[in-house]
Formats: sequence, C-alpha cells, structure tokens
Amino acid sequence: MKTPLIFIVDDEAGIRRLLEHWLGTKWGYDLRLFTDAESCLAALDDAPDLIILDIMLPGMNGVDALREIKSRQPNLPVIMLSAQGQIETAVETLKLGAVDYFPKTIELPKLENAVRNALELHSLRREVTELRDAVREPAKFASIVTSDTAMDPVLRLVEKAGKSDISVLIQGESGTGKEVIARAIHESGKRSGGPFVAVNCAAIPKDLLESEMFGHEKGSFTGAMARKTGRFEQADGGTLFLDEIGEMDVLLQAKLLRAIQERKFERVGGNETLAANVRIVSATNRDLLKASHEGRFREDLYYRLATFPIQLPPLRARRSDVLLLAEHFLKMYNNREGKQIRGFERKTLKMLHDYPWPGNVRELQSAVERAVLLCDEEQITVDDLPLALQDYAAGSDAGVAVPSIFDDVSQIIPMETLKEQAVRHALKVASGNILEAAKRLDISRSTMYEMVKRYGVEA
Repeated sequence: MKTPLIFIVDDEAGIRRLLEHWLGTKWGYDLRLFTDAESCLAALDDAPDLIILDIMLPGMNGVDALREIKSRQPNLPVIMLSAQGQIETAVETLKLGAVDYFPKTIELPKLENAVRNALELHSLRREVTELRDAVREPAKFASIVTSDTAMDPVLRLVEKAGKSDISVLIQGESGTGKEVIARAIHESGKRSGGPFVAVNCAAIPKDLLESEMFGHEKGSFTGAMARKTGRFEQADGGTLFLDEIGEMDVLLQAKLLRAIQERKFERVGGNETLAANVRIVSATNRDLLKASHEGRFREDLYYRLATFPIQLPPLRARRSDVLLLAEHFLKMYNNREGKQIRGFERKTLKMLHDYPWPGNVRELQSAVERAVLLCDEEQITVDDLPLALQDYAAGSDAGVAVPSIFDDVSQIIPMETLKEQAVRHALKVASGNILEAAKRLDISRSTMYEMVKRYGVEA
C-alpha cells in the first residue's frame, strides 16, 4: 500500500523541523516541505493525501490558499496551523472546508490522531469516487449495484443461469438482495419479455398461500366471491420467483412439486387442469438440505429447486459495496424526496464502512432512506441514522467493547432470560417487525408470536 504523502506549508523553520521529525521520522509518512503557499499550489498535481497549512505565510496567506485548494481539489483534507491571536480566523477556515486546526503550541498526540483521521477520510472519499466511476461503466446487470470481487462468482452464475431455463435456488442471509438477483436472471434470459411474478411465501398465511399460488374458483371457500387467478397463471411465459420458499407448508410443497414437474395445476375448488410455462427461481435464508433431512422440507422438491444454486455473500463480506450502495440509495431517495443532499459527513462515512450490517443491504437501504427524510443539512450526519447505528458510532468513539451478559462468570443466566433478551434484541434490530425478527432468530412465525406474548414484548 502506498505511503500517504503529506504537504507541510510553513515559513517557520522550527515548525517545519518539528513536523518533519514527528510525521516523517516517527510516524513514517512521506513529506514535502514548502515555505510559501504558491509553491505548494504549483505541486498539487503530485496528488498529496493531506496538507498541513499555516495561516500566516509570505505572499498568499493560508486562508486564500485554502480557498484555492478547495476549488481545485474539494476532497483533499487540509489541517490549518494558527499562531496566537489567529484562533477566530482558524475557526473560520473550518467553514471553508478545513478538517481541523491547531495552535502553534502543537499537542502531538492530538495531531497524530487528526492526521490519521484526515488520511482515512481522504481514502474513503477516494474509494467512493472510484466506485462511482465504476458504476458509470456499462454494467452487465444494470439492477445489481456492486464492485466487490466477492460478488464476481455470483455475477458469473447469474450470467450462466440467464441463458437457460434451469431452476435456480438463491441462498443467503435475510436482506442480501435475493430478489434483485432473481430479477437479473429473468432480465438477462430469453424470458425477459415475459412477466416476472414474485411471491413471498413467508408473508402470506399458509391457509391462503395455495390460493395465492394456484388461484381459486368462486365459492370454493368462505370469502371466495369470485374466481381468482393465481401467480402460476400470471407468470405464464415468464419467471415465478418464490421468495422464502423454506416457509412453505409441507402439504403445499407436494402440489408445488407437481406443478413444477408437469407444468400443470388446478385452482382451489376447481376440476379443470391448467397449464403454465413457468421458469422457477426460488430463494431462502434457511438451510433447506438440513430441513429436508429433518422432515421439514420435501427432499424431492429441494433437489428440483436447487438444480442451480447461487450463494449470496452478506454485506459484511463485501465491504467495498457498502459506500457504493449508500451513494446509490442516497441518489435514489434524493430524487424521490426532491432533496439535494451532497453526501455523508466524515464520521458518518467511516461508521457506515465499519458497521457490521446484520440486516445486510435491506438495513443499509432503510438507514439511508430514514437519513434522507431527517437530514436538513448538506451532508448526512450520524444523528440522522437509526438508533442502532448511532449506538454503534458512540461505542466506536468511546473505544470500548459492548459489555456482554456473560462477563460476570459468577452468574448463570437462566435460559428463559436469554430467550427473552434474544426476542427483544431481534425486534429492536428488525424495527418491531415480528416476521423479520423471526427470520433473524431462525424460528417460525407462530413461535415468535408465542414468545412475544409470553414475555409481554411490545412489537
């Protein structure tokens, strides 16, 4: 990795020697020393990563030099140095874009921390710029926003799957973007001119899912006031996407298997056998093979669905995509809300990059949507983000680990207490959504409802 290059601009030889010793000899940065602003500006094309700039200089002063630097390289971080009596001017430079300022009685530990943070900011901003440029290049799959190499195997499989009618099973944690991948497979294949019909098997009560899938005849059950066309019929000639297929009732799985194998089915309450030419793409956040061994999922259906499996990595395994996706969602919600938010504050940018994103892309999208709605400034701050991210940022600033309930080895935590805490935490992470919390805990909806009632938890 290239050693950061820092320009030091100060006409006092003692200050230059001090900074050269600490930043160069002690801290290991590459340095260029200047005695005036004009020579520094002439060397800007050498791409420094940081400039440490004195306010009082012969010729052009530091404030005017800062304006010129920001007009030519807006993202280049600048730290100002000020003598006694210049503090008000130094504070004013922050409004012009300086990242920090120090009086000439420099506190070296604080300076070291400020330099490290400024260089990290510059690196993150450069990464965002590079990612934006990558997005501007023609994409093979326009709907998939990525530049991380962890997604390369996925993109290769999507490309191959698009050339065939083979059944695809997309596996990955909740919120990783399985439906986006399913749409990319559909749009890149020969069925792209046909319909793409999505069914969330976890969001529809199991006693209604059969009707949703295959339709029903008038009067076939209470409330069936008219004939209903099912998703299989709607997807004829296109793709049927079965999301959260692991939540489907075992009895309905048998009917689904027949429909896939024979491309024939009957509506609920009907005798007519209907045909549908449908390509099946399914998705799950569960281990369906394990579920089939345990009798919770039909083994023959599993092998029919998983002819061509694709495993999606979680967002924490594709760090390069975090800032790219954040910028993508910012642009999307700026357009929707009619706002002109320019980006993310330095601290926010770093926190977004470092946060583990347990809810994956869906959590990131939700966080940016909320931030855009709340933000009234030019840049999004940590305070605009959800509480879970604010707590994470506060913990990171404090430099302390989150205490564990297991830290006290003299105490045994009752199992019921652990279950209650798990339920409360899952609901907090899922913003009160019981279905999403159940997915995170890998339990059924009915079990989740039972535990919410048992512990008196407000969803």
